[in-house]
Amino acid sequence: MIGPTPPDRVDTMPPPATSTGPSVLLVEDDVKIAQEVVEELESRRFRVRHEVSGSLGLEVGLAHDFDVMIVDRMLPELDGLSLIETLRERRVRAPVLVLSALSAVDDRVSGLKAGGDDYLTKPFAMEELAARLEALLRRPNNSRETMLHAGPLAMDLIERTVTRNGELIELLPREFRLLEYLMRRPDQVLTRNMLLEDVWNYRFIPQTNLVDVHIGKLRRKVDEPGAPSLIQSIRGAGFMLRVSK
Repeated sequence: MIGPTPPDRVDTMPPPATSTGPSVLLVEDDVKIAQEVVEELESRRFRVRHEVSGSLGLEVGLAHDFDVMIVDRMLPELDGLSLIETLRERRVRAPVLVLSALSAVDDRVSGLKAGGDDYLTKPFAMEELAARLEALLRRPNNSRETMLHAGPLAMDLIERTVTRNGELIELLPREFRLLEYLMRRPDQVLTRNMLLEDVWNYRFIPQTNLVDVHIGKLRRKVDEPGAPSLIQSIRGAGFMLRVSK
């Protein structure tokens, strides 16, 4: 259970001297959420600096080199999008994960166009947050990824479009999010529980076929007639977007 925390920032202990994990700037005014994020990331050996306002986040972000940043969209003093835009104008290139309770397509597009590299809606699973940070850290330092590629599939994260071999595929918002999750983890076995938690934000639903139904609909849209299915069922485990030969 999380105890009371100071109103200005999460009071974290310095990381161990042996810690060589990535450095993270977290700009989040909800102290409870920040506490949970800090605890999760430090358990994975990230080194986290937390600030509670956009102005403080900007000051710290300009003064120090971070490997990655997490910025809430709605912040006091300076909103998250303005913060990110200013960092980009000042040539700060650290990848930024935008956090927001706003999940509409236009809101996600705004976050990416402001200079964010990825967008995660609240509430979220800590495992997905950590996975997205690790994915951002694997990207080349001199480029911001706005496209995902997996086999014949291409996903434009700004325009929110998907193509297969150049042909547009019409997807519903939930289908887009499910495919995005799969494309970020090609050739990995993903369990139904992982998909329920990270795509639907459901902790546990006994004996539901929700994932299977949506996987079936997605297959019918992304697969070509007569070609092997891109999304494969792994007996007793889950599903995989197979792109390797």
